[in-house]
Amino acid sequence: MRIAALQMHAIAGDGEANIERIAAAAADAAAGGAKLLVVPELAVTGYGAGEAAFARLASPATGDVARRLGAIARDNGLAIVTGFAEQEGAHVYNSALFTDGIGTNAVYRKSHLYGEYERGVFRPAAPASVMVELGGIRLGMLICYDVEFPENVRRLALAGADLVIVPTALPKGSSGTFIASHMIQVRAFENQVFVAYINHCGADDRFTYAGLSRIAAPDGKLLAEASAEGETLLFAEIRPEDYAKSRSENTYLVDLARQG
Repeated sequence: MRIAALQMHAIAGDGEANIERIAAAAADAAAGGAKLLVVPELAVTGYGAGEAAFARLASPATGDVARRLGAIARDNGLAIVTGFAEQEGAHVYNSALFTDGIGTNAVYRKSHLYGEYERGVFRPAAPASVMVELGGIRLGMLICYDVEFPENVRRLALAGADLVIVPTALPKGSSGTFIASHMIQVRAFENQVFVAYINHCGADDRFTYAGLSRIAAPDGKLLAEASAEGETLLFAEIRPEDYAKSRSENTYLVDLARQG
C-alpha cells in the first residue's frame, strides 16, 4: 500500500485554512497513488493555537471536523489520519482521527501529555490500542510524546500492527533532532513495524517546529524523510512481506512471548 504524509505548516487557530490545506494535500496524495494521507498532531487547529482556540475549535468524534475530513477522504478515494482537538462533554482531548469517508472512523486520544502547555488544556487518556485495517495493512495510532515510551509501540506491535502512525508536533532543538533522527528508526526496528512520524514545520506564536518527518521500515531504514524546513509531501510503499528476512533475524516479539 502506498501512503503519503504531509509535513505541514499549520496556521494556529485557523481551522478553515488548515482543513483546506489538508484537502489540497489529499488531492496531491491521491494523484500520487496513495491510499492513506497522514498529517501532524492537532493539524486542524494548529498545535500552538492555545487554550481559547482549542475550546472554540474542538469538535466531537462524530462532529463537523470528522464529517468534513470524511468527505475529503471519500472525494479523493483515500483514508486520512489527522490530529484534532476532540470535545467530549466538558473535556478536550488531543486526538487523532482515522477516516476513510465510507464508513470507517476511529479516534485515538493521546495518553502521555507533554509539558504544562498540553497538561493545562487537554485531558490525558488511558493508554489504548486503537487499530484499523486498510488495504490489508493493520494500522495503530499514537501521538507525538506517546512514541517516546517504548511500551506504547510494543503494545501495538503485540496487537498485530504493521504500521504505527504518529502525528507529532516535535519542537526544534537538540532533543527533537535526536528523537527524529534516531529514536523513530529504533522503534521501527525493535518492534519490526513501519513507523510514520509526521511533524509540523515552521513556527507559530508559541513554538518553532523541528520538521524532520520520517517514515521508517521494520529493518530500521528510512523509506522517506523530510528536511527541517518547509512543507513536504512524502510518499512510501508499505509492504510487510518485503521484510520477512528482517523479522526472521530480529525476533524480539517472539522471544518476548517466550519469556512469559
